[in-house]
This record gives sequence, C-alpha cells and structure tokens, in this order.
Amino acid sequence: MGKIDYSIVDVFSQGKYTGNQLAVFKNAENISSREMQQIAKEINYSETTFILSDTKKDNGYDVRIFTPNEEVPFAGHPTLGTAYIIQNEIVGEPIEKLVLNFKAGQIPVSFDQQEEILWMEQNQPTFGRILNSNQVSEVLSLDKEYIDDRFPIQEVSTGLPVIIVPLKSLEAVKNVRINKEKYFELIEHTDAKAIMVFSPETYSDNNHLNVRDFADYFGIPEDAATGSANGCLASYLVKYRYFDKGEINIRVEQGYEISRPSLLFLRANDENDKIRVSVGGKVEKIAQGEWFL
Repeated sequence: MGKIDYSIVDVFSQGKYTGNQLAVFKNAENISSREMQQIAKEINYSETTFILSDTKKDNGYDVRIFTPNEEVPFAGHPTLGTAYIIQNEIVGEPIEKLVLNFKAGQIPVSFDQQEEILWMEQNQPTFGRILNSNQVSEVLSLDKEYIDDRFPIQEVSTGLPVIIVPLKSLEAVKNVRINKEKYFELIEHTDAKAIMVFSPETYSDNNHLNVRDFADYFGIPEDAATGSANGCLASYLVKYRYFDKGEINIRVEQGYEISRPSLLFLRANDENDKIRVSVGGKVEKIAQGEWFL
C-alpha cells in the first residue's frame, strides 16, 4: 500500500479555525485523475489541491484543483494555501515570489513576510452576460427591491467565472436563501456556475464589503472564502466605479453566515481599460499527515 503526504491549512484566516479549509497533497504526479477526485470527495472541503512534483516546470509548480464534484481550472484560496505549503515544505525558506501552473494558466504569488499576507495576481478579467434581476431575485429568494439596480448583475471571470450580484444591505445578504430548482435552471444558460452577492454594509467597521458565495454545482452550497470570485468582484468594482474611482485597496469579509469568518484583501486598478487584480490573505497551518493509497 502506497501513501502520500498532505497538509491542512486555513486560508484567508483570522486565526485558527477561521477562513476556508484546504487539503494540499505533495508529489501527486502518480495519482490518477479518478483517485484525485475520490480523495477530494472523501475530504469534502470546497477544494483540495495536488502538487504534482517538487520540481519546477516552466518556472512554476504544476498544481491541480478538485472540488468534491469536479476538477476546476483555477480557484483562489487553493492558490494561496498551496503556495504557502510550497514555500514552507518544498522551498523550505522565505521567498518573495513563486508561480503556480494551473489549467487556467500561470498565477504568480508573492509573500509579504512582514504582514504575513500572501498575494496572488489574477488573470485579466473578462466581462460576460448581464442577467435579468427578476430571474436572479427568484434564485436568491429575495424581493427584487433588495438588489442595487445602479449596477449590473453580470458574469465576470479571471479564470473561473462567477455571477456578481450587488445588494443594498447586510440584511439582504443575510436573507439570501438559494432556491436550488431556480439556481440550476439559471446556470444551464450561463458560463458561470457560482453566484456571489455583496453589500457595502458589514459586520465589522474595519471592512468595506460583506460577501457570500454559492456554488452547489461544484458541491459547495456556500463557500467560506472565495479568492477567485473576489478577484472577479474586484474587477467589477473598478470597472463600474463602485467606490467612485478606478482603483481600490479594500478589506472584504466572508463566511460569517456559516461560522467560518474570513478576511480577504483586494487590490485592483483600471487604467486604459486594462484591469489588474490582486487578492491577498493569511494562511494558518492546522494539521499534516499521510494518506494511504
């Protein structure tokens, strides 16, 4: 019987047992795709990652990401959590930057050693279909009046698309209840399979936005902290001048409604219709062990 080393980390954490859980497996190149999927289903976190080798390829580390239901080309908290493990357990010393090779492309991660924050620079965003507020309000089980109609409901992607929905208040965010029948009807016709709602009202006065992310399609009824979707949100915020400017440096809270409080840092700027986006957060290692194959 073979075995493989793995670690568990909390990403976008505010201390132990907060943020989004991630399992990271090392030296996984000999594990089949089928078994990777089975492992991810067994662990049942929102994502599990597999570092294929300790050796760089094309100046980066090859990594695959699986939700409980399927493989995805990119995801945010797996990027930072995996980079943390590579720095601490493969490189073995503090570094300024490394690159992860995903199916969606290469994603650079930088390390702010002083603040203990990891930052990932996401791909240039694409803005897709604008959705009807009547249909989306039915999916969210919210009255249409809770949706902030000054801004569009839109599909946005920096590698993994999400539907961005602006809400008016924290009360509206708290009241969201996904109607699964309406949700699956909606995503039959969209590239994005996840929905992120956000509000300018927050639990903490130190933060700028509160968000929730729902992705039943991937086996994730609600995510504790979603780095990829927050990158899409950051792009959306600067494109539509949500804060009346084309540049942001903000704090976003997520996961409070499912007792996994998380904190994400978003930086973005829109200059000459070219948007640059970075998402940052802290990582806390929780456990390590051996998995029997």
